Amino acid sequence: MSSIERAREILQNYDGAHCRIMEVCGTHTHEIFRQGIRNVLPETIELISGPGCPVCVTPVGFIDEAIYLALEKGCTICTFGDLVRVPGSADSLQTARGKGAQVKVVYSPLDAETYAAQHQEEQVVFLSVGFETTTPANCLAVLAAREAGLSNFSLLTANKTMPGAYEAMKGSTDLFLYPGHVHAITGTAICEQLVGEGVSGVCAGFTAGELLTALAVAVTNFKKGKPFFVNCYPRVVRQEGSPEAVNIIHKVMTPCDSEWRGIGMISGSGLCLREEYASYDARKKYSVPPMEGRGNPACHCGEVLRGRILPTACPLFGKACTPEHPVGACMVSSEGACSAWYLYGNQRGGI
Repeated sequence: MSSIERAREILQNYDGAHCRIMEVCGTHTHEIFRQGIRNVLPETIELISGPGCPVCVTPVGFIDEAIYLALEKGCTICTFGDLVRVPGSADSLQTARGKGAQVKVVYSPLDAETYAAQHQEEQVVFLSVGFETTTPANCLAVLAAREAGLSNFSLLTANKTMPGAYEAMKGSTDLFLYPGHVHAITGTAICEQLVGEGVSGVCAGFTAGELLTALAVAVTNFKKGKPFFVNCYPRVVRQEGSPEAVNIIHKVMTPCDSEWRGIGMISGSGLCLREEYASYDARKKYSVPPMEGRGNPACHCGEVLRGRILPTACPLFGKACTPEHPVGACMVSSEGACSAWYLYGNQRGGI
């Protein structure tokens, strides 16, 4: 019997108490659907989505800030594609284009820095959104801009770190399916620390075998009734993480309070540029006024991100809110829970 077959057998024959597992990572949510893993789980194993999609947890006010920089300050906005259609209070970056906003889709922060070097007549702002996985690349772009002497490049930051989210969500689930790519950077210390607070979890990879194995390990340990942590992704995740990447983050950025869509303000969970890099901070450079943002009151993204409801419980899901016409960020993002349920929610069959 292969390891995948053994893991599937453990899951299908699970006879313990009802177990709620939060997929912190949006990529896990999509892969679990895409691989058909939900269809082999008994009803006693419940998977719920969490706040692990950086686009989804970025607040409405951030989109408003980006549009302000584009329309009021004449900046060229460089961003990943997912953010272009995320609704702000009144517009998205996509609709702002029709009002004259210059919005460029790039594939990395360094692409934005290169664009700024090649178009020094433009003021270029990169929308710096992401967790520990992508933050080092944002920091490298700032260092490259400083080395090149660029004065027309800056970041609008919404970078976040996962430990604060784990703390905020620890009462919402029985255990976490921790994101492997985040902990490849940060290491596993926070996961081990949370065990002492009664929080359980497993760190998982992204293939079908890795996900099935992690879920099997999770429910097997859950039946024992004691808090636990198991690293089920040892080929990538080490206890110490990536000290080089962490050092780059610490060199350029410092912790700050940060607002998470659906959760609220989490103390120390964000990252902003250090004072010595203030000239690359778009908020300071362009004196961006505070913007709270107003989301569509009918959108239930916040409850989805807290694991309180399934996307299908939102009255807008699949009706007013679709990938073609999204009302909330969870339907826009390629890692969003709503987009996963829309694309794969009616699947049949499994591994």
